[in-house]
Amino acid sequence: MQDIAEQLQAWHASGRSFAVATVVGVSGSAPRDPGAALAVDAAGEAVGSVSGGCVEGAVYELCQEAVTSGRPVLERFGYSDEDAFAVGLTCGGVLDVFVQPITPGADPAMDAGITYIASGTPVALARVIEGPAALVGATVAVTADSHHGRLSPAPTTTGALERAAVAEARAMLDAGRTGKVVLGLDGRPCDEEELGTVTFFVESYVPAPRMLVFGAIDFAAAVVRIGKFLGYHVTVCDARPVFATARRFPDADEVVVDWPHRYLDSQLDRIDGRTVLCVLTHDAKFDIPLLERALRLPVGFVGAMGSRRTHRDRNARLREVGLTDAEIGRLRSPIGLDLGARTPEETAVSVAAEIVAHRRGGSCLPLSAGDGPIHHDLARAQEEKARSHAA
Repeated sequence: MQDIAEQLQAWHASGRSFAVATVVGVSGSAPRDPGAALAVDAAGEAVGSVSGGCVEGAVYELCQEAVTSGRPVLERFGYSDEDAFAVGLTCGGVLDVFVQPITPGADPAMDAGITYIASGTPVALARVIEGPAALVGATVAVTADSHHGRLSPAPTTTGALERAAVAEARAMLDAGRTGKVVLGLDGRPCDEEELGTVTFFVESYVPAPRMLVFGAIDFAAAVVRIGKFLGYHVTVCDARPVFATARRFPDADEVVVDWPHRYLDSQLDRIDGRTVLCVLTHDAKFDIPLLERALRLPVGFVGAMGSRRTHRDRNARLREVGLTDAEIGRLRSPIGLDLGARTPEETAVSVAAEIVAHRRGGSCLPLSAGDGPIHHDLARAQEEKARSHAA
């Protein structure tokens, strides 16, 4: 919903009713991740997407029906071999979509949630998508220190369920995670297969992940552009003011003149496990103090540019300053996948490809070279879930 938040806020501010269809479950080779959303207002205007086209028409109609009826609905879409004209995913996956009507002023949790999302304030929306009919559609908006909306007035709930839902949503917000949470009516964690449970879909809306690009070189400008394309908040940092200018990096969110290691030290409260560091200076006086710190931080990705010889020299210097082999092993160097890249733009594609593969668990092989799942992170999540059930 975050990518359509501005439009939803405009509809909400004008008092216009609308319905939001959200992907709440994915299995197999589905086109969009959980949290992808399509919204339709009372006049029939649509924004967003849940499937990239496969089932968009059917979901649009569900949204229109929800606006009229005022009732939420959970719908499953999958490929139908029996009926070639059935609505479904041509990729063979399964998509669960929850459609919720929203009337401004009628639901304090959704009112607060839409406002928080539009303002960039971190918030988690916990919505009941399955359970007792009186609860389906109930929503709690949770921030780091407060929450809006209530579950307990419904006759089938207890205060324990609401407290548990808020605690689970706050933990997922802290980790920046989106997904399902299944609880018993008494608030205890349950499996989806158990009877008498309530399934929440928790969507965490947090600021865009950060990409810190160190080294204001020509390759950096291309990396900045592709970083923005991938949805990162991109900062360029270099100690040389003649190179680190907004004019040279118009696509960057921030351009900072400072020594890289000193700037990183000042950002410890703004980096997390989603943060990406691209060290492009390949100059030891900048790289070593920076990497000595970066490789000890819980960031998602640290990569450094340079030749094989630079890489070997860099590793030796890092050992001299006290880094362990395990810490040095976190460094992706030389940065990027082997695409045969030559130009700054090609190199940026190479860097971005490695970042995506590292984040999603990709094999870095051509898709045509294998016959396994296309979406590695979803397959891994399903395997982990199966193992936890078996245990």
